[in-house]
Amino acid sequence: MFKRLFISLSIVAVCCAGAYAQFNLSKAAKSLGKTVEAMTLTDEQMTAYVKEYIDWMDKHNPVLPDDNPYVQRLKKLTEGLTSVEGIPLNFKVYHVVDVNAFACADGSVRVFSSLMDIMDDDELLGVIGHEVGHVAHHDSKKAFKQALLTSALKDAVASTSNAAAALTDSQLGSLSESLASATYSKKQEGQADEYGYEFLKSHGKNPIAMAKSFRKLLELQGSAKTSKMNQLFSSHPDLSSRIKKMEERARKDGYKE
Repeated sequence: MFKRLFISLSIVAVCCAGAYAQFNLSKAAKSLGKTVEAMTLTDEQMTAYVKEYIDWMDKHNPVLPDDNPYVQRLKKLTEGLTSVEGIPLNFKVYHVVDVNAFACADGSVRVFSSLMDIMDDDELLGVIGHEVGHVAHHDSKKAFKQALLTSALKDAVASTSNAAAALTDSQLGSLSESLASATYSKKQEGQADEYGYEFLKSHGKNPIAMAKSFRKLLELQGSAKTSKMNQLFSSHPDLSSRIKKMEERARKDGYKE
């Protein structure tokens, strides 16, 4: 997955002379506890926790304003992509050195400016399509819930009512680190690819973008010598076969680059 989109955010980046900030995963909480198997979460609680998390992420990372060129480019690229399976989509750009992107269960999509620097519009669109696929199949929601149970809620935050207990700054940091190590199965990745293809196609976008985004990752893979790049690639195994599958499907449907 393009995490981290949902979120492969365990990246150790090198700051670039003030031009970009480093992606802020956590200010504390380094240890993760065992899964709280017996804990249950209502939909209302999940909605509250996801909102709290994305608000925290936006607060602790440099979000570019609407008039910024990066944001203008992303707005033009995602025009018409307003929702997926009834979930409203919203997009923002983090001005950070890390090469990544992630999507949350509530439809919040965050694209990192450094990823935009190395990808053209089609390649970026493929990343977004794939991440939206994880949201549509509730992979992002499942990963978020598991992260809550293994990190922020490991101390058994009460969940006996529909009101979600507010998380502390430390717990939110721990949650980010847990999400950073979250992975999707081969089946989930394949389903996200398929959904992303159809999603782009149904919204008037050229779905060959899926293959192009994977080709870009494969092209960069050999030169990925820093952890901020390696994390992105390690979350996307078997790129060659995925490229072939998306290319063949696009040709069958009559699409060209």
